[in-house]
Amino acid sequence: MSVITPAGATVPGVTHHLAEVGGTRLHYVSAGTSGSPVLLVHGWPETWWAFRALIPLLARTHRVFAVDLRGFGDSAAADAGTDHAEDLHALVEHLGVGPVHLSCQDISGAVGFRLAATHPGDVLSLTAIEAALPGFGLESFADVANGGSWHVGFLGTPGVPELFLSGAERRMIADWAYPAMTATEGAVTGADLDEFVRTYSRPGGWSGSAVLYQAIFSDGGATRALPRLTVPVLAVDGVSAPFTEQTFRQVAADVTAVRLDGVGHLVAQEAPDALAEAVLDFLAGVDAG
Repeated sequence: MSVITPAGATVPGVTHHLAEVGGTRLHYVSAGTSGSPVLLVHGWPETWWAFRALIPLLARTHRVFAVDLRGFGDSAAADAGTDHAEDLHALVEHLGVGPVHLSCQDISGAVGFRLAATHPGDVLSLTAIEAALPGFGLESFADVANGGSWHVGFLGTPGVPELFLSGAERRMIADWAYPAMTATEGAVTGADLDEFVRTYSRPGGWSGSAVLYQAIFSDGGATRALPRLTVPVLAVDGVSAPFTEQTFRQVAADVTAVRLDGVGHLVAQEAPDALAEAVLDFLAGVDAG
């Protein structure tokens, strides 16, 4: 794994890498030298930087990797043929450390579920954080008449994110999304927002968002048709409690549930210490067999 100079923000003890896998280029970071491997996958509107405080806590006892999904961060832009689960499969093979403890926040929970269901040999366990699945209620978050949010359908409409958000990245991310999605004062700083805006402002910066959100409405029952998971699952809920737990009990045989009260939607950024405690306890149990 060759080390590169980071294009943006970084944290001590983290090294940056580019992987040419599956016909694309993925940026990821790594930390830690021992213990079972953990792969962290961000949600929206995030990049690997969502785990800036969590990585050092996990890296004390685990090898930790955090990726920018295709179309996010400093990875290559996404296109209509992008399959994020297959990208992660290729990355696990590239890293050569699998199977991994997979942790997915927000909309990437569906990506993690697909990876675990279609490539069970890649995954030791799945931690789903504030996550939902197509066919199991994720679509309801687009229903603005019943508590849903306008941005779900907006981002899921082909051509719309790129048309209206190019040049408006700071208004969307810093002025609307983070105030709406977080509930922990001071957890996300102006410098953090600058880092997120930097990557969403690059060419193709909304391409990954478009792919993930369009998949909600084009799923057509594909997620429901996937086999139930046999790996242990940790369901972490904050503001949406107990939606993640209820969802993953429908698709997995072994689910442990944790609720972090007073935490908004982007748990890894808002409560990294509490999340690390829950995750490390869960991983210790899985690793003990």
